[in-house]
Amino acid sequence: MTDPLRFLARHGPWVLAFGLVLGLLLPGPASSLKPYLPWLVIGLLYVSLLRMSVAGMLEAVRKVPRMVPAVLALQLAVPLVILAVAVLTGTLASSVTLSLLLVSAAPSIVGSPNVVMMMGASPEPALRLMVAGTLLLPLTVIPIFALSPMLSGLRDVILAALSLLLTILLTSAAAMLTRRLFFPKPGPVVLERLQGASAIALVVVVIALMPAVVEISRESWGLLAFWLAIAFGANFGAQGAMRLIVSGKPRDEALALSFIAGNRNIALFLVALPPETTAQLLPFIGCYQLPMYLTPILLRRMHR
Repeated sequence: MTDPLRFLARHGPWVLAFGLVLGLLLPGPASSLKPYLPWLVIGLLYVSLLRMSVAGMLEAVRKVPRMVPAVLALQLAVPLVILAVAVLTGTLASSVTLSLLLVSAAPSIVGSPNVVMMMGASPEPALRLMVAGTLLLPLTVIPIFALSPMLSGLRDVILAALSLLLTILLTSAAAMLTRRLFFPKPGPVVLERLQGASAIALVVVVIALMPAVVEISRESWGLLAFWLAIAFGANFGAQGAMRLIVSGKPRDEALALSFIAGNRNIALFLVALPPETTAQLLPFIGCYQLPMYLTPILLRRMHR
Protein backbone atom coordinates (compact mmCIF):
# COMPACT_ATOMS: atom_id res chain seq x y z
CA MET A 1 0.00 0.00 0.00
CA THR A 2 1.31 3.45 -0.95
CA ASP A 3 2.33 5.66 1.95
CA PRO A 4 0.15 8.82 1.47
CA LEU A 5 2.69 11.23 2.97
CA ARG A 6 5.52 9.88 0.82
CA PHE A 7 3.26 10.07 -2.23
CA LEU A 8 2.50 13.74 -1.49
CA ALA A 9 6.20 14.46 -0.98
CA ARG A 10 7.06 13.03 -4.39
CA HIS A 11 4.38 15.12 -6.10
CA GLY A 12 4.73 18.30 -4.01
CA PRO A 13 4.48 20.88 -6.83
CA TRP A 14 1.28 19.35 -8.16
CA VAL A 15 -0.13 19.13 -4.64
CA LEU A 16 0.32 22.91 -4.35
CA ALA A 17 -1.42 23.46 -7.68
CA PHE A 18 -4.29 21.27 -6.49
CA GLY A 19 -4.55 23.44 -3.36
CA LEU A 20 -4.91 26.55 -5.54
CA VAL A 21 -7.71 24.95 -7.55
CA LEU A 22 -9.44 23.69 -4.42
CA GLY A 23 -9.35 27.16 -2.84
CA LEU A 24 -10.81 28.73 -6.00
CA LEU A 25 -13.57 26.14 -6.34
CA LEU A 26 -14.55 26.09 -2.66
CA PRO A 27 -14.50 29.71 -1.48
CA GLY A 28 -16.97 29.02 1.32
CA PRO A 29 -14.93 26.41 3.21
CA ALA A 30 -11.77 28.36 2.33
CA SER A 31 -13.20 31.49 4.00
CA SER A 32 -13.78 29.51 7.20
CA LEU A 33 -10.02 28.94 7.44
CA LYS A 34 -9.15 32.64 7.15
CA PRO A 35 -9.44 33.48 10.89
CA TYR A 36 -6.92 30.74 11.64
CA LEU A 37 -4.38 31.87 9.03
CA PRO A 38 -1.71 33.09 11.52
CA TRP A 39 -1.81 29.71 13.31
CA LEU A 40 -1.72 27.85 10.01
CA VAL A 41 1.42 29.75 9.02
CA ILE A 42 3.05 28.91 12.36
CA GLY A 43 2.16 25.25 11.84
CA LEU A 44 3.64 25.38 8.35
CA LEU A 45 6.92 26.75 9.70
CA TYR A 46 7.01 24.14 12.47
CA VAL A 47 6.51 21.22 10.08
CA SER A 48 9.11 22.54 7.64
CA LEU A 49 11.70 22.93 10.39
CA LEU A 50 11.12 19.37 11.64
CA ARG A 51 12.85 18.13 8.49
CA MET A 52 16.05 19.92 9.50
CA SER A 53 18.47 18.52 12.07
CA VAL A 54 19.14 20.46 15.26
CA ALA A 55 22.75 20.96 14.20
CA GLY A 56 21.58 22.18 10.80
CA MET A 57 19.20 24.71 12.34
CA LEU A 58 21.85 26.06 14.72
CA GLU A 59 24.33 26.31 11.85
CA ALA A 60 21.72 28.20 9.81
CA VAL A 61 21.24 30.72 12.63
CA ARG A 62 25.02 31.18 13.03
CA LYS A 63 25.34 32.04 9.34
CA VAL A 64 22.63 34.73 9.42
CA PRO A 65 25.18 37.62 9.49
CA ARG A 66 26.50 36.46 6.10
CA MET A 67 23.06 37.16 4.62
CA VAL A 68 23.00 40.86 5.58
CA PRO A 69 24.23 42.15 2.16
CA ALA A 70 21.61 40.08 0.34
CA VAL A 71 18.85 41.31 2.66
CA LEU A 72 19.89 44.94 2.20
CA ALA A 73 19.86 44.50 -1.58
CA LEU A 74 16.44 42.81 -1.61
CA GLN A 75 14.59 44.78 1.10
CA LEU A 76 16.17 48.22 0.81
CA ALA A 77 17.83 48.79 -2.57
CA VAL A 78 14.97 47.35 -4.68
CA PRO A 79 12.15 49.36 -3.03
CA LEU A 80 14.25 52.54 -3.21
CA VAL A 81 14.63 51.99 -6.97
CA ILE A 82 10.85 51.50 -7.27
CA LEU A 83 10.30 54.73 -5.32
CA ALA A 84 12.67 56.64 -7.60
CA VAL A 85 10.98 55.31 -10.75
CA ALA A 86 7.54 56.16 -9.35
CA VAL A 87 8.63 59.73 -8.60
CA LEU A 88 10.06 60.17 -12.10
CA THR A 89 6.97 58.74 -13.80
CA GLY A 90 4.43 60.46 -11.56
CA THR A 91 2.88 57.16 -10.41
CA LEU A 92 3.71 57.46 -6.74
CA ALA A 93 0.06 57.48 -5.65
CA SER A 94 -1.08 54.42 -7.65
CA SER A 95 -2.13 51.18 -5.98
CA VAL A 96 0.25 49.27 -8.28
CA THR A 97 3.21 51.31 -7.02
CA LEU A 98 2.13 50.77 -3.42
CA SER A 99 1.85 47.01 -3.96
CA LEU A 100 5.24 46.72 -5.67
CA LEU A 101 6.86 48.94 -3.07
CA LEU A 102 5.64 46.93 -0.11
CA VAL A 103 6.22 43.51 -1.64
CA SER A 104 9.82 44.45 -2.40
CA ALA A 105 10.32 45.80 1.14
CA ALA A 106 8.97 42.65 2.81
CA PRO A 107 11.05 39.70 4.04
CA SER A 108 10.79 36.15 2.72
CA ILE A 109 7.56 34.20 3.01
CA VAL A 110 7.55 31.79 5.95
CA GLY A 111 7.04 28.81 3.64
CA SER A 112 10.19 29.40 1.56
CA PRO A 113 12.16 26.50 3.12
CA ASN A 114 9.28 24.15 2.22
CA VAL A 115 9.05 25.27 -1.40
CA VAL A 116 12.78 25.15 -2.13
CA MET A 117 12.82 21.60 -0.70
CA MET A 118 10.14 20.68 -3.23
CA MET A 119 12.49 21.88 -5.96
CA GLY A 120 15.25 19.63 -4.68
CA ALA A 121 17.35 22.16 -2.75
CA SER A 122 18.49 22.34 0.86
CA PRO A 123 16.20 24.50 3.06
CA GLU A 124 19.01 26.03 5.14
CA PRO A 125 19.88 28.99 2.84
CA ALA A 126 16.19 29.91 2.56
CA LEU A 127 15.81 29.69 6.34
CA ARG A 128 18.82 31.96 6.85
CA LEU A 129 17.41 34.53 4.44
CA MET A 130 13.98 34.37 6.07
CA VAL A 131 15.32 34.90 9.59
CA ALA A 132 17.84 37.57 8.55
CA GLY A 133 15.23 39.44 6.50
CA THR A 134 12.74 39.45 9.35
CA LEU A 135 15.41 40.49 11.83
CA LEU A 136 16.49 43.45 9.68
CA LEU A 137 13.00 44.52 8.61
CA PRO A 138 12.56 47.04 11.46
CA LEU A 139 15.67 48.81 10.10
CA THR A 140 15.22 48.43 6.34
CA VAL A 141 11.59 49.57 6.39
CA ILE A 142 12.33 52.92 8.07
CA PRO A 143 13.70 54.77 4.98
CA ILE A 144 10.93 53.30 2.81
CA PHE A 145 8.20 54.64 5.08
CA ALA A 146 10.03 57.93 5.62
CA LEU A 147 10.38 58.62 1.88
CA SER A 148 6.94 57.46 0.74
CA PRO A 149 4.04 59.88 1.30
CA MET A 150 1.59 56.98 0.89
CA LEU A 151 2.70 55.12 4.00
CA SER A 152 2.31 55.62 7.73
CA GLY A 153 2.21 53.47 10.84
CA LEU A 154 5.96 52.85 11.06
CA ARG A 155 5.76 51.96 14.77
CA ASP A 156 3.15 49.29 14.11
CA VAL A 157 5.18 47.80 11.25
CA ILE A 158 8.27 47.55 13.46
CA LEU A 159 6.27 45.90 16.23
CA ALA A 160 4.75 43.47 13.73
CA ALA A 161 8.20 42.59 12.39
CA LEU A 162 9.53 41.98 15.90
CA SER A 163 6.50 39.83 16.69
CA LEU A 164 7.10 37.78 13.54
CA LEU A 165 10.76 37.33 14.45
CA LEU A 166 9.84 36.16 17.97
CA THR A 167 7.33 33.70 16.47
CA ILE A 168 10.01 32.28 14.14
CA LEU A 169 12.49 31.86 16.98
CA LEU A 170 9.97 30.19 19.32
CA THR A 171 8.72 27.88 16.57
CA SER A 172 12.31 26.97 15.69
CA ALA A 173 13.01 26.14 19.35
CA ALA A 174 9.89 23.94 19.49
CA ALA A 175 10.92 22.11 16.31
CA MET A 176 14.46 21.55 17.61
CA LEU A 177 13.08 20.15 20.90
CA THR A 178 10.75 17.80 19.00
CA ARG A 179 13.58 16.54 16.82
CA ARG A 180 15.87 15.96 19.81
CA LEU A 181 13.21 14.11 21.83
CA PHE A 182 11.38 12.01 19.22
CA PHE A 183 13.54 11.44 16.14
CA PRO A 184 17.09 12.78 16.51
CA LYS A 185 18.37 10.66 13.58
CA PRO A 186 15.49 10.13 11.15
CA GLY A 187 15.96 7.91 8.13
CA PRO A 188 15.05 8.82 4.53
CA VAL A 189 11.51 7.42 4.91
CA VAL A 190 10.76 9.65 7.92
CA LEU A 191 12.24 12.69 6.17
CA GLU A 192 10.09 12.02 3.11
CA ARG A 193 7.00 11.75 5.29
CA LEU A 194 7.84 15.08 6.91
CA GLN A 195 8.14 16.63 3.46
CA GLY A 196 4.69 15.23 2.64
CA ALA A 197 3.33 16.80 5.83
CA SER A 198 4.86 20.11 4.73
CA ALA A 199 3.02 19.84 1.40
CA ILE A 200 -0.28 19.38 3.28
CA ALA A 201 0.47 22.42 5.45
CA LEU A 202 1.21 24.54 2.37
CA VAL A 203 -2.05 23.45 0.73
CA VAL A 204 -4.11 24.40 3.78
CA VAL A 205 -2.49 27.85 3.91
CA VAL A 206 -3.06 28.58 0.22
CA ILE A 207 -6.69 27.45 0.43
CA ALA A 208 -7.20 30.01 3.21
CA LEU A 209 -5.78 32.77 0.97
CA MET A 210 -7.77 32.04 -2.19
CA PRO A 211 -11.12 33.74 -1.30
CA ALA A 212 -9.53 37.12 -2.12
CA VAL A 213 -9.01 36.01 -5.74
CA VAL A 214 -12.60 34.77 -5.97
CA GLU A 215 -13.88 38.15 -4.75
CA ILE A 216 -11.91 39.99 -7.46
CA SER A 217 -13.28 37.69 -10.18
CA ARG A 218 -16.83 38.40 -9.04
CA GLU A 219 -16.18 42.12 -9.29
CA SER A 220 -14.55 42.13 -12.73
CA TRP A 221 -12.72 39.59 -14.88
CA GLY A 222 -10.75 42.44 -16.44
CA LEU A 223 -9.61 43.61 -13.02
CA LEU A 224 -8.60 40.06 -12.14
CA ALA A 225 -6.56 39.76 -15.34
CA PHE A 226 -4.86 43.09 -14.62
CA TRP A 227 -3.80 42.14 -11.09
CA LEU A 228 -2.74 38.66 -12.16
CA ALA A 229 -0.46 40.23 -14.79
CA ILE A 230 1.06 42.52 -12.14
CA ALA A 231 1.50 39.66 -9.66
CA PHE A 232 3.06 37.22 -12.16
CA GLY A 233 5.26 39.94 -13.64
CA ALA A 234 6.55 41.07 -10.26
CA ASN A 235 7.10 37.57 -8.91
CA PHE A 236 8.52 35.73 -11.92
CA GLY A 237 10.36 38.83 -13.14
CA ALA A 238 12.19 39.20 -9.83
CA GLN A 239 13.01 35.48 -9.73
CA GLY A 240 14.35 35.49 -13.28
CA ALA A 241 16.47 38.62 -12.76
CA MET A 242 17.97 37.28 -9.54
CA ARG A 243 18.66 33.90 -11.13
CA LEU A 244 20.84 35.64 -13.72
CA ILE A 245 22.61 37.70 -11.06
CA VAL A 246 23.49 34.71 -8.85
CA SER A 247 24.16 32.19 -11.62
CA GLY A 248 27.69 31.63 -10.38
CA LYS A 249 26.70 30.70 -6.81
CA PRO A 250 26.10 27.15 -5.49
CA ARG A 251 22.66 25.85 -6.50
CA ASP A 252 21.10 25.78 -3.01
CA GLU A 253 22.07 29.38 -2.30
CA ALA A 254 21.18 30.58 -5.81
CA LEU A 255 17.76 28.92 -5.67
CA ALA A 256 17.00 30.41 -2.24
CA LEU A 257 17.99 33.92 -3.36
CA SER A 258 16.03 33.64 -6.61
CA PHE A 259 12.89 32.25 -5.01
CA ILE A 260 12.87 34.77 -2.17
CA ALA A 261 13.51 37.67 -4.57
CA GLY A 262 10.02 37.09 -5.94
CA ASN A 263 8.19 35.65 -2.93
CA ARG A 264 7.85 38.00 0.01
CA ASN A 265 5.71 38.18 3.14
CA ILE A 266 3.73 41.27 2.10
CA ALA A 267 0.84 40.11 4.28
CA LEU A 268 2.91 41.26 7.26
CA PHE A 269 2.00 44.85 6.41
CA LEU A 270 -1.73 44.11 6.62
CA VAL A 271 -1.54 44.03 10.41
CA ALA A 272 0.20 47.38 10.67
CA LEU A 273 -1.11 49.74 7.99
CA PRO A 274 -4.42 51.67 8.15
CA PRO A 275 -7.49 50.09 6.46
CA GLU A 276 -7.58 52.67 3.64
CA THR A 277 -4.05 51.64 2.68
CA THR A 278 -4.47 47.88 3.05
CA ALA A 279 -7.67 47.94 0.93
CA GLN A 280 -5.49 48.85 -2.07
CA LEU A 281 -3.23 45.83 -1.42
CA LEU A 282 -5.84 43.07 -1.18
CA PRO A 283 -6.25 42.47 -4.96
CA PHE A 284 -2.49 42.17 -5.41
CA ILE A 285 -1.99 39.93 -2.35
CA GLY A 286 -4.75 37.57 -3.46
CA CYS A 287 -3.37 37.22 -7.01
CA TYR A 288 0.20 37.06 -5.70
CA GLN A 289 -0.48 33.59 -4.24
CA LEU A 290 -0.81 32.05 -7.71
CA PRO A 291 2.74 32.64 -9.02
CA MET A 292 4.07 31.85 -5.56
CA TYR A 293 2.54 28.38 -5.44
CA LEU A 294 3.01 27.66 -9.14
CA THR A 295 6.76 28.41 -9.04
CA PRO A 296 7.77 24.75 -8.43
CA ILE A 297 5.94 23.77 -11.64
CA LEU A 298 6.38 26.74 -13.98
CA LEU A 299 9.95 27.76 -13.03
CA ARG A 300 11.39 24.39 -12.13
CA ARG A 301 13.43 24.24 -15.33
CA MET A 302 14.89 27.71 -14.75
CA HIS A 303 15.90 26.92 -11.17
CA ARG A 304 17.34 23.57 -12.18
